[in-house]
Amino acid sequence: MDRENKLPVLTRVLSLACVALIWIVGIGAVSFAGARPALANDYNNKILTGKDFSGRDLTDSSFTKAVIRNSDFNHIQAQGVRFFGAVFKNTNLEGADFTNATLDMARFSRSNLTNAIFEGAYAFSAQFNGVIIDGADFTDAFLRDDALLALCEVAKGTNPVTKRNTRETLFCDY
Repeated sequence: MDRENKLPVLTRVLSLACVALIWIVGIGAVSFAGARPALANDYNNKILTGKDFSGRDLTDSSFTKAVIRNSDFNHIQAQGVRFFGAVFKNTNLEGADFTNATLDMARFSRSNLTNAIFEGAYAFSAQFNGVIIDGADFTDAFLRDDALLALCEVAKGTNPVTKRNTRETLFCDY
């Protein structure tokens, strides 16, 4: 190829490279323009006594093996949150939304779970002792048979949000 034929090819390659660079930078700017820093909190292995989390959105937070005593978690948004091995003692969880949360090995003792939503929650080895579950919704929650039996002993009411009967979500009468 002579020099005259190389120039149009080189110009075209450089033009395409510039267009590609502008496109990549433009997409990057658009992609990150609305990005916000993650507000997730790590409460793993923390001791939380007398804390007020009421009404908070805890999405993407983690409470693995946290000990939560005498605290207020009413009406929290905890969809998909990890509470693996967490201990809830004398905790108000009224109206809490635990949809698709991980609650395996969690222990609930003398806690108020009135109108809480556990839809699709994984709580296979969770323990519930002395809890109030009036109106709680356990639809599609993964629970062991012994936990189901214990919960059915105190199950009553209908969840005001999902309109589901607590006993029906636990299959107590089947």
